[in-house]
Parts: sequence; structure tokens; C-alpha cells
Amino acid sequence: MATPTPDQLRAALRSIRLPTVLGGNMDAVIDSLQAHDGLVHVALRTDRAHAAAMETVRAEAQALLARQPGVTNATVVLTAHRAEAAPRAGAATRPHSHGPGAAPATAGPASTERPNLMPGVRHVVAVASGKGGVGKSTTAVNLAVSLLAQGHRVGLLDADIYGPSLPRMMGVDRKPETRGSRMIPLQAWGMPVMSIGFLVDKDTAMIWRGPMVMGALEQMMGQVEWGELDILVVDMPPGTGDAQLTMAQRVSLSGAVIVSTPQDIALIDARRGVRMFEKTMVPVLGIIENMSTFCCPNCGHETNLFGHGGAKREAEALGVPFLGEVPLLLEIRTTADAGTPISASAPGSAAALAYGAIARRVAESLGGAKVAAPRIVAD
Repeated sequence: MATPTPDQLRAALRSIRLPTVLGGNMDAVIDSLQAHDGLVHVALRTDRAHAAAMETVRAEAQALLARQPGVTNATVVLTAHRAEAAPRAGAATRPHSHGPGAAPATAGPASTERPNLMPGVRHVVAVASGKGGVGKSTTAVNLAVSLLAQGHRVGLLDADIYGPSLPRMMGVDRKPETRGSRMIPLQAWGMPVMSIGFLVDKDTAMIWRGPMVMGALEQMMGQVEWGELDILVVDMPPGTGDAQLTMAQRVSLSGAVIVSTPQDIALIDARRGVRMFEKTMVPVLGIIENMSTFCCPNCGHETNLFGHGGAKREAEALGVPFLGEVPLLLEIRTTADAGTPISASAPGSAAALAYGAIARRVAESLGGAKVAAPRIVAD
């Protein structure tokens, strides 16, 4: 069944009566409405004074949209635009300071308490990179498998909406079952896993704007039965865009792991990734140097195709931990393509041992409590 058009969904929402204190009608408070492939995301405009009244409207709107024919999942969120503060008479306009000790311009205190999207998950760890092609997804998968092998209750979320790779790497490609309005994650290699790739055809081009990406991420976090987990590993898309900000805004991230190759051009982007998480007050657990050394499978000779040690030097310069090196090995690629992560299929291999050492360092760094994420606001 086809997804309803935005006009059809707006017409359905008009049946909701706003409380008298809010006045107007639903059209007046709809900030954005996106619908595609059965997924619907709506943002309702409100302010701090009316947040409690609008929460009732939000819940009613989400339930109404979920009942519409052709809608498989619906998310309705409240959004507020902070008013610009009037400058004092005679005061000069100055740019925000980004010097040592200065508060980031993009982060501010939350005006309302955010819901806990995954109450049974103790730690959420984002695996990120400043650019694509550095082996971030392969690292995320093997990190999760290694943490599981070390006795932790682990889940894996593929947050790359535009280029989901988890279905191929984990060897699963069926659609998840649903229980009411909630999805049951698939099981792969002993852990629950979720990806947008399970919900759409593998050849579908995800031509989505920011609100749709944010809505899909929220659904895969808040509408999935993750259960009780020690660590949820999140494979982030490359860069510093909508998905990263959504994770920082909507989830209490325990930390981020940055993946880079040793060469300078990759390290420039890794540096941006570190700075992005710092500005959103997410601890950086460390940097991993991937494709560190190539070992010839025939003669055993080692060659530094992309240089060596660059990520360690960058970590020292940035003042963040260096988590370790992963060699460039053919088996890592072939096992990922086959859906049999090397940390599971060859746990005694050099690659699996490297991932295992990194996993132990990550687990050790998660000894403290989760850090509350800030609300991202635009100045």
C-alpha cells in the first residue's frame, strides 16, 4: 500500500483539537512533515511554556498517524526555536568564543527533559569517522563482536541511512518482525542488530532530507525492542551531519570512537570528528588506526601503504586515548563481504586479536556513568 501524501497526512491531523491555551489549529503548529516508504516524521512547533500541553497533542498525533493505511512507523517530536536575545544598548556584536574553556556555540542546556529512548541500554558508543573509506563499518562490526565475546551484552545499530552496510557484513537480510508498534531486532552472531537496510530494498536510493534521517534514527532507537544491553555499538555515517547531531541530541552517548587510516588527509577529517563530538559534549573514548600495516600473505613482508603511526600521533596531539592498530589484511575484507566478521569466524587471527585488544580498552573506558547529551540549538 502506498504511503499517504503529506497533504493527506495534514488532513488527518486536522481532526486533532488543540487545547484552548494553544489556540489556532494543527496546521499552525506543524513545523515539518515528511513521508516516504511508510515512514512518517512530523515536528510540532511549541515553546517551553506550552510543552506539557503539547506533549498530549504529540502523543495523540503519533498514534493517529500510525493508524493511517500505508504507514508502517510514525514519529512525532516537539521542536522549539530559541528566540534571539536582544542586544544591550551600546553593546557590540561579537562572534562566539571557541577558545579554551568556552562553551560551544552549538550546545546549550536542555529546556525540557528528553525521553530515554532506550531505557534498557546502559552505554551507547558511537563509532565514527570524519570521512568514508577508512573501514569504520568493519571496525564497528568487529568491535561489537569482540565486546560480545568478552562477556558483555551487546547490540549493534547501523545509523548510516544513506549507505547501510550492516546487512551484508552481518549476513542477515530479512525484514524484522513487529510487536504492536515496535520492531523486534534481528539476531546475528549472538546479538540484536538493526539497520534501515532491513526495511528497504537493497538497491533503493535513500534520497531523504534531514528530518527524514532524524525520524528514521529515532525509530530505530526508540521503537525497537533492544532489551537489556551493556553496550549498544552504533555505526555512524561518515562526516558531521544530521545523524551525528541527532545522536548527540536524542541519546545519552557514553562516548565516541574515531576510526582513521594513518595518512594525513584522513587524519584531517578525523580531527574534525573529534572536535564535533567535543562541541556536543560527548566524550571521545579514543582513536583507532585502521589499515595500519599491510602484511604480504605470501612472503610475510610488512609494508606501510598508508603510512604508519599517524593516528597515534594525532591522538597525542588532541589529548585523547589511542586505542590501537588494525592491520590491512585480505581476510578482514573477505569475511566482511561474506557476512562472517573475522572476530567471530577466526577469533585467533591477528586481526581478531587486534580488535579484541581495542574492545577491552573501550570497555575499560566505560566504567563511569553515562554522560547526559546536550540539546542542540541554533544561535
